[in-house]
Amino acid sequence: MTDSFPRQNARTRHFTLGAPRSFQVSPDGRRVIFLRSQGGTDPVTCLWQLDTATGQEELIADPAALGAGQHEDPAEKARRERSREQAAGIVSVSCDAQARLAVFAVAGQVYVAGLTPDAPGGPGVRPVPALAPAADPRPDPAGTLVAYACGGSLRVIGLAGGSDRAVAGPEGAGVTHGLAEFIAAEEMRRMRGYWWAPDSTALLVARVDENPVPRWYIADPADPATGPAQVRYPAAGTHNADVTLAVVGLEGRRTEVGWDRAASPYLAAACWQDGGPPLILVQSRDQRRQQLLSVDPATGATSAVRDESDPQWLNLMPGVPARTGSGRIVWTSDEGGTRHLIIGTDAELAAGQARAATPDGLQVREVLGVDGETVLFTASGADPVTAGLWAAGPDGLTELSAELTIGHEPGVYHGQQAGGTTVLISRTLHTDGADVTVHRAGQAAVPVRSLAERPAGSPPHPDIFAAGPDGIRTAILLPSGHEPGSAKLPVLMSPYGGPHGQMVTASRAAYQTDQWLADQGLAVVIADGRGTYGRGPDWDREVAGDLASKPLEDQVTALHAAAARCGDLDTSRVAIRGWSFGGYLSALAVLRRPDVFHAAVAGAPVTEWRLYDTHYTERYLGHPGTDPGPYDRCSLLGDAAKLERPLLIVHGLADDNVVVAHSLRLSGALLAAGRPHSVLPLTGVTHMATQEDVAENLLLLQVEFLHRALGRG
Repeated sequence: MTDSFPRQNARTRHFTLGAPRSFQVSPDGRRVIFLRSQGGTDPVTCLWQLDTATGQEELIADPAALGAGQHEDPAEKARRERSREQAAGIVSVSCDAQARLAVFAVAGQVYVAGLTPDAPGGPGVRPVPALAPAADPRPDPAGTLVAYACGGSLRVIGLAGGSDRAVAGPEGAGVTHGLAEFIAAEEMRRMRGYWWAPDSTALLVARVDENPVPRWYIADPADPATGPAQVRYPAAGTHNADVTLAVVGLEGRRTEVGWDRAASPYLAAACWQDGGPPLILVQSRDQRRQQLLSVDPATGATSAVRDESDPQWLNLMPGVPARTGSGRIVWTSDEGGTRHLIIGTDAELAAGQARAATPDGLQVREVLGVDGETVLFTASGADPVTAGLWAAGPDGLTELSAELTIGHEPGVYHGQQAGGTTVLISRTLHTDGADVTVHRAGQAAVPVRSLAERPAGSPPHPDIFAAGPDGIRTAILLPSGHEPGSAKLPVLMSPYGGPHGQMVTASRAAYQTDQWLADQGLAVVIADGRGTYGRGPDWDREVAGDLASKPLEDQVTALHAAAARCGDLDTSRVAIRGWSFGGYLSALAVLRRPDVFHAAVAGAPVTEWRLYDTHYTERYLGHPGTDPGPYDRCSLLGDAAKLERPLLIVHGLADDNVVVAHSLRLSGALLAAGRPHSVLPLTGVTHMATQEDVAENLLLLQVEFLHRALGRG
């Protein structure tokens, strides 16, 4: 490998290209369907299938061989941005109930791939004559129909030559059917807007009216001949999209689903699976109350299965609600400082009699799926740095990641399971990326090949410890080959530091970029303070009403603890860098604690929380119209006159998540206060900043800035 790390890191999209992902196991456990590009620098993702008995892999669909076009549907492009998808080609795939066929879209064209000899239409890949551009195509459970979103409508087309018809919509401008609105996709992790009935006779369809949402405009100043793009952005305190639900028959008959939308306007999750009626989760706008509702598909009437409240907020758990094979509901609940897994009947949940399937202290992080009566999930125990793959079923609770690995090593584990086959995804401090193995009873484990490149340079060796009385998980990375006592090193804090984020984990892949930064002559310190993910509901809620003071205080605590642990850290030269919330935290640090932090790189920072979205911001700070105090205290704009340290602000001009207005307003306030600073605008770059030349040079420019600000030592 002759490329520098920044070039390689950019070219491989952080070493994700060529790595297998998005696994689905056939119900009989004999096949694993997954996505993977054909090399470590190939950004075009292909569809693959693995035979679990032989380990043989089969390339099912290659977008290049299909002759797929290059046009990208705006709706699909938005879905990719919300899911932080960095690749192209086949980036999501849906299968029928028996996994006999797979459906996907490339450049707005729908394709179907037969996965078995008895697949409807036979094996092989063929285009579906659906309207284009199509978004989020999904087959019905029987594998004879495909639903997809196009032009504001949800449409259904038969795979055996049936008609292509709209079953919901279209309506006027700003109204869509079958797509998730911005808030659902960005903040609730609900990426879809429709769900097939188990018997394929109807669909549960979301109707989204974005007309109440304020119009914002994102321009490209580098191309003044092109008009600005209009987006609907629900900033804190403003109107959200109006979201309703209906059960829609294949002939277009529509039965509205009723609930108290004035009290609970957010549709947070939904499922429609065998064993019971549809389930939906709705939330109040302040997120202090949520209801799990059962839907009567014949009438649209709803009844409460579970009604929960919290004086601060209720977190959404990925993967729930769901049903087991017998129809029992899979749910989670925060009790006694622990996020528990709960499995019970509709009646048991409604009566509060469903028992926790997990013990106190085991924090459920994500529900991954259901295999019959067994629920697969990830969870952390006493140390949030690690996460195990667990199964809860009739035989009790099992840590699969420990049971299926020889000489089990603590790490971060994930997976999928069906038909007695488990896909185990392992990340540890001794592997560069993810090791994927397929386990089936009575057979040897089968590896799934990764074609990802290995990072150039020395592997990271983070020193991970608990800092301060709160046990803030902290990692120190020193230059490769550094001898203790040989030199004092300037310090670079490299946090995310905000809700939902976790950076200090037992996974080597998490530290590749930070190790390269350390090898430029820096001691890099990473800390997960209060409010970050993985330590349970009490830790999450430590930042209620204040996203500034405690996150910043915890970075200072971690820095001092790191300096006490490693005497080579020079605390007279400390910089901080971060992106998104980490960018906010970095700017906050030099503005409010210049006694500790001597320079900052703030990437895509939130600087004024009134400009960020409703669901995220109001969860932590409340409604700005009711109590503006938390917004005023957390804003950076009022601190502009305090700047006395070097500050580099970096922002993509095409960012539709944290819009560039955040950085421009901070820069304007700094200029008005006469405070020197630097702004690096990234033309055509979104919140992900994946363009190769941008990603490479952004790292190099940051290092040069840090050396100038701190001295080269």
